[in-house]
Amino acid sequence: MPRPVSAQTRNENIMKQCATRKLAMVVDPVEKLRLLCLQRGSRGILGMGRVFRRMDDNRSGDLNEEEFKKGLMETGMGSSLSPEEIEELFKQFDCDGSGSVNYEEFIRSVRPRMSPPRLALVEKAFAKLDKTGDGKITFEDLQGVYNVKNHSQYLNGQATEKDLLRKFLANFEEGGVIDGTVTKEEFINYYTGVSASIDDDAYFDLMMRTSWKL
Repeated sequence: MPRPVSAQTRNENIMKQCATRKLAMVVDPVEKLRLLCLQRGSRGILGMGRVFRRMDDNRSGDLNEEEFKKGLMETGMGSSLSPEEIEELFKQFDCDGSGSVNYEEFIRSVRPRMSPPRLALVEKAFAKLDKTGDGKITFEDLQGVYNVKNHSQYLNGQATEKDLLRKFLANFEEGGVIDGTVTKEEFINYYTGVSASIDDDAYFDLMMRTSWKL
């Protein structure tokens, strides 16, 4: 008997299918990259951000054109964009003609828009986790805050609370160095993807409040 599919998995599958259909018609390279991310599910934007951050060897926050192109190719999404589209993307975000783009600003522009109430919930959840106020969360931060006891694998004994907390944290390690920490931008990038798969504001609100005990 096939394993039952969760509501979140169904939502994500619908989002992927919708993104695939729209890709055939879109012309704007920014929207095309956004859809390519959504086609990968809720971790698509997060994964791209992680790759770009890894490309930034000197931690300047900027990428030159070569690094930018290399980053897109490393995500696997660059192969779905023409050289002209990649060049246009870079030009759009190199506003001052300096020959570099700030990748965090670029990611924020590409990721799907979250309504102010949804973004406020995500930021509230992050603030609750970030106990030290240092702008990042760790496995230790999750304990006693992120509720996994309604998770099907916990209820049927397949996984312990610790297993599920570590699994959740691993969601944020997509496409980058596994460092066991999650920044605020990464947290928002992840939930931007989740939000894009959920049309119902009340459902998103309930999910966030239940998960994070808000």
